[in-house]
Amino acid sequence: MSLIATNRNFRLLFSATAVSNLGDGISALAFPWLATLITRDPFLISAVAAATRLPWLLFSLPAGVITDRMNRQRLMVSADILRMVLTMGVIGLILSAPALPLHDGAAQMTPLIAGLCAAAFLLGSAEVLRDNAAQTALPSVVEKRDLERANGQLWSVEQIMGQFVGPPVAGLLIALAVPAPFLLDAATFGIAAFLVWQIAMLPNVRIQQVSGFWRQMREGVDWMFGQPLILRLALMLGMLNFVIMMSATILVLLSQEIMGLDAAGHGLLLTAGAAGGVFGGMFGPKLVSRFGAQICVFGALIIFPIPFILLTVTSNPWLAGLALFLEMFSGIVWNVVTVSLRQRIIPDALLGRVNSIYRFFGWGSIPLGALFAGLLVSSLEGSLGRETALRVPYVFGALVCVGLALYGMLRLRLPKAL
Repeated sequence: MSLIATNRNFRLLFSATAVSNLGDGISALAFPWLATLITRDPFLISAVAAATRLPWLLFSLPAGVITDRMNRQRLMVSADILRMVLTMGVIGLILSAPALPLHDGAAQMTPLIAGLCAAAFLLGSAEVLRDNAAQTALPSVVEKRDLERANGQLWSVEQIMGQFVGPPVAGLLIALAVPAPFLLDAATFGIAAFLVWQIAMLPNVRIQQVSGFWRQMREGVDWMFGQPLILRLALMLGMLNFVIMMSATILVLLSQEIMGLDAAGHGLLLTAGAAGGVFGGMFGPKLVSRFGAQICVFGALIIFPIPFILLTVTSNPWLAGLALFLEMFSGIVWNVVTVSLRQRIIPDALLGRVNSIYRFFGWGSIPLGALFAGLLVSSLEGSLGRETALRVPYVFGALVCVGLALYGMLRLRLPKAL
């Protein structure tokens, strides 16, 4: 943890990440749980999840040009302030609603779900700008030789606050009052904005604005397509995120209907995934240093199918927790390698654009995975029954992950020295 002790700017960024991810962890439980209080329809619940991530598909590419054109620190602050205001709007939506939970067929169900989807979409749009700016700003805060350590520490605190602390806190707060977790969520965004504003960040090397917006975006696209390894990693991440979002979307129903968990219990279940993320963030850089990037990425690909297999067959919350632990551990190890690789080799003047293109492929699939999961369960529950239909997305995810592992073994070759 020497970076936190010796680097004030990284300490502020670390603290802002911790606070904002506490809010993200709270909303990660509060949003889908609120949706289940409004409706039990899998497709409508998946629509809320998709709305949160749809901006990654729609706005990732232009966000990259904006990140390279503008001051990244100001972008982060502005996005967090906007998220604070939008979360206060969600509180207003809840207070304007009748008593929850609603009964099936209630007249208020459609406008409430529509309002929740709109708020989720706007929050996700602000997140696109904020996260792209934050990831591209890290090389301006720490030395390149410290990127693996810095990324590992940031992902550790993201998991601790986002899934270890946030979901249980949200479960307890939502049991007290439905608006309570959203109120705390709004406060975290305000605190994070203040902390980021205090960073003495070196100005990014901005692109020359003599050419048009789309031409500047094309420069990033050309660089990306000239790097087959980076493009291959982005496409693989897109497939992984597609099936992981399928799993996450249906998990809230699997948790309630199959495992019999309440909001607090579901929050504790999510902490198991956080524990895996913490271990991945703590030990991922050490594993990379000891065994090399290639072996660590292969190991992550081998682990990825296991959580889906476990969630296909179990109704035991402990085994489900183990599945989430393995999923997050392998995911963070993958990120430690691939994000550090990008931050090291992409030129600073192109970093925002290339990162946004990478995320377009890697994260743009997330809303599609959410919607596909809802459609799949809704279409199959009539013929297979509710429980079997809820399991099908996990079977699909396991098959996809096995295919990716085989593909990675054959085609993925990382540089020996990162």
